[in-house]
Formats: sequence, structure tokens, C-alpha cells
Amino acid sequence: MKVLMVLTSHDRMGDTGDKTGFWLEEFTAPYYVFKDAGADITIASPKGGQPPIDPNSETEDALTETTRRFEQDAHAKEALASTKKLADVDMNDYDALFYPGGHGPLWDLVNNDKSIDLIKTAYEQDKVIAAVCHAPAVFMNVKVKPGQNIVGGREVTGFSNSEEEAAGLTSVVPFLLEDMLKKNTATYSKGDDWAPHIVVDGNLITGQNPASSEGAAKAVVQALQEG
Repeated sequence: MKVLMVLTSHDRMGDTGDKTGFWLEEFTAPYYVFKDAGADITIASPKGGQPPIDPNSETEDALTETTRRFEQDAHAKEALASTKKLADVDMNDYDALFYPGGHGPLWDLVNNDKSIDLIKTAYEQDKVIAAVCHAPAVFMNVKVKPGQNIVGGREVTGFSNSEEEAAGLTSVVPFLLEDMLKKNTATYSKGDDWAPHIVVDGNLITGQNPASSEGAAKAVVQALQEG
């Protein structure tokens, strides 16, 4: 069971001057689900090296059991600090592709040709593809057929408009994820704000928010074990 986790390298929240990146829990919860299931994990990012952690995800009220476990895990911290460059990974080497969220992907992974290519390859090879919270943004420019986005006609979820509004970032983000998914003719669903909500449509797995990251990762493991 080989899993490729792809993180953002983008650290700026639009023109606000605020920092962003990936959301720590959305990395640590899936990382330990995969690790505890015996998976071989590779972490990659567009620039390689240490990807930026959203500082808001390191505040006391954002910490969880897995973020605290990560803080004590020298091996995991070293793996995160030395991510592979996205350009140097080959989807043929992996069974599943997992994108943690945070706001960063809205800026860099949306238009990243290598990321788009990885998703297309995984789709063509019927491998498991998963994205959590803001990370379904990576599907925006993935066309699997002429005029058809990868989420077209598929059941998906992702960070909701109401959650973005609650975060006060509706006017800061380059686009609203819920709107983008619907525009690409996905069947979008959501649960309560901040509550776990995971959608499995074949080998496409999405989670709505940070609380959904563990469940999405468990769905990936189940799909791999059944596959």
C-alpha cells in the first residue's frame, strides 16, 4: 500500500499579508491513519522541502491528538521537512493520491501542471484519489474527457461556502470551492459546518473540512484493502 500525499508550497493569503499553507490536522490525521495501516508514505510539494503550515492550525484550540503525536514524532517531522519535489514523483509508483487542505492549494496546486498530470494518471489507472477541505480545489482544471471535469457527474464534498463565510475569508480566496465544484457539474453535498462529512464515489473520496480528514483517510485505506 503506497500513498502519495501532496501538500501546498503556497504561504500567503491573497493580498492580506497573512500567512497560510496547509492545515496541520489535515496532514497529521491522514498520515497516521496510513502509517498505522502499514502504508508506505511519500510526501511531495511543488517546491519540495518544508511546506508552509498555516499558523492558525498550530494554535491551541486547533490542536488534536494527531497533531500532538506529530509534535513528538521526529521521523514524521523529518519526512515533512524534506518533501519531494512534485516534479520528481511518478504516479505509477503509488496506489493512492491524497491531498490535505488548508487555503494554500487554492493558489498553487489549482494550476500546477504536474499535479494535474498526477490526478489524470491516477484516474486513468483507476487508483484512489482523495482530497480534504480546500484540497478538492486541485480538481478545478483536471479534464478527463473533452469538456468534462473529473468531478463532473460525481458526488463530492469540500469546504462549504458557509464555512468560508464563518472564517471571514469569502472575499479573500480566489474562488469559493463549493461554487467551483457545482460549476463543474459535481453533485455537491455538505454536512453541518465543522462536522465530519465524507463522500465516497467509486475511487474518488472527498472530505468537507478538517474534522473529515481522518474519515477520508480511513475510506482510502478501506478502498485500497478492498481493491
